[in-house]
Amino acid sequence: MTSEPLHPVPGPARRTVVAAVGAAGLAVALTACGSDDDASSSSGSSGTQAGANTTGGDAGGGSASGSASGSGGTVLAKTADIPEGGGKIFKDQGVVVTQPAAGTFKAFSAKCTHQGCAVSSIADGVIVCPCHKSEFSVADGSVKKGPATQALPAEQITVSGDSITLG
Repeated sequence: MTSEPLHPVPGPARRTVVAAVGAAGLAVALTACGSDDDASSSSGSSGTQAGANTTGGDAGGGSASGSASGSGGTVLAKTADIPEGGGKIFKDQGVVVTQPAAGTFKAFSAKCTHQGCAVSSIADGVIVCPCHKSEFSVADGSVKKGPATQALPAEQITVSGDSITLG
């Protein structure tokens, strides 16, 4: 003769369910962060060449950059809008465009490499993050003052005439 147990078989404990949901959420967040890192590192290498093109052959790259802007690049600003020795932050595009020397334009990610805060100002030749006061060079994005330890990733821009285009 068998009898039914007095207590029903318990399901998973609340702690187990919460831990599983938390682990799934963490996996999603890490996956999203991982794909962002891949994109910024690849744009960093192509952005360096773009910066070299804008400093070296502005007139020679005119026809190539004209076709690039025709292929859907976002026009950011006129060259006159970017102060020499400084720059301008484009929050909506997540990019900083600088002019370290007359006629030389560079672009970097506006996301601080320390903890991902958006940089907020450019003064005295440095790009400043408001969260922990990291400073980055307007010339190459390198760290001038920590706590950040990695340079801002370069972004690709095209200068055609007096127009600066992202991408």
